[in-house]
Amino acid sequence: MEELKSFIEMIWDDRTMLKEDKSKEAIRSVVELLDEGKLRVAEQSGDVWKVNDWVKKAVVMYFPIQQMETIEIGPFEFHDKIPLKKNYAKQGVRVVPHAIARHGCFLESGVILMPSYVNIGAWVGTGTMVDTWATVGSCAQIGRHVHLSGGVGIGGVLEPLQASPTIIEDNCFIGSRCIIVEGVRVRKEAVLGANVVLTQSTHIIDVTGPEPIIYRGEVPERSVVIPGSYTKKFAAGDYQVNCALIIGQRKPSTDTKVSLNEALREYDVAV
Repeated sequence: MEELKSFIEMIWDDRTMLKEDKSKEAIRSVVELLDEGKLRVAEQSGDVWKVNDWVKKAVVMYFPIQQMETIEIGPFEFHDKIPLKKNYAKQGVRVVPHAIARHGCFLESGVILMPSYVNIGAWVGTGTMVDTWATVGSCAQIGRHVHLSGGVGIGGVLEPLQASPTIIEDNCFIGSRCIIVEGVRVRKEAVLGANVVLTQSTHIIDVTGPEPIIYRGEVPERSVVIPGSYTKKFAAGDYQVNCALIIGQRKPSTDTKVSLNEALREYDVAV
């Protein structure tokens, strides 16, 4: 793996090498390892997520070495550089028409894809459901036993290379139409109500105590979160700016996936 890493770094520094067959084979081997789950764009070590920059470099260089091809599946036709993922039965993944996952993403056994989309470089853990019209962007890391509800948008990131991908940790519940982008980290067992939008600049405000506590780019574990707004002064006057409000913590009675909805109902929050 170290030899492969060094070679990818060499190609990245000298793009003329992209014309060489050996370079193309190395880049494609990285994408194959991603597809098989033997390599990840980001890995957790303790409480820290480490980004494998060289893996992202290989994914970025995969696009220019690939040729546009027509992909025909029954009456459907696609025209793209990246093939679709295959062999779902062997991998133990349930895929409902019209779910699409690109080659180079990894789906653990037990994943369920409703009509949805998973992009190259993404990693999705066992027991996770990607619900109808939800999208998992490039290199996003989705933990085990996560529910991405209908219409959820998990942003992708390839560049800048050092940027952390969007991360949803184990046992999280992400409500309908939530948008989580720009490498935001949602820590384990958090619950997001419908329509929460999180970017790196979004104020995530804990309002459970006597004074607000503001987080950015990260939702603390076991938090119950809803969309909100706060007043901000502009030259033209005072206006409301979107934010996210932490209104409580998940209770022991809502630790199981089947009762995640109850975690929201306890606070009168919509799924």
